[in-house]
Amino acid sequence: MKWSDNTTLTIVIIGAINWLLVGIFRFDLVAFLFGNLSWLSRIIYTLVGLCGLYLISMYGRIRSS
Repeated sequence: MKWSDNTTLTIVIIGAINWLLVGIFRFDLVAFLFGNLSWLSRIIYTLVGLCGLYLISMYGRIRSS
């Protein structure tokens, strides 16, 4: 895997863990650490979303290999 694939996968896994905490414990780790919808937490949420969209391309790369 390329460096960018590993980085984006790590960011998406961190985002998934945050959603797990929200779903089970109603605890938003990003909001706790950086503030509830502060500019920094919004950047983090956007970054996780963009990384998720980037990883959609893995389906095509996996199928072609």
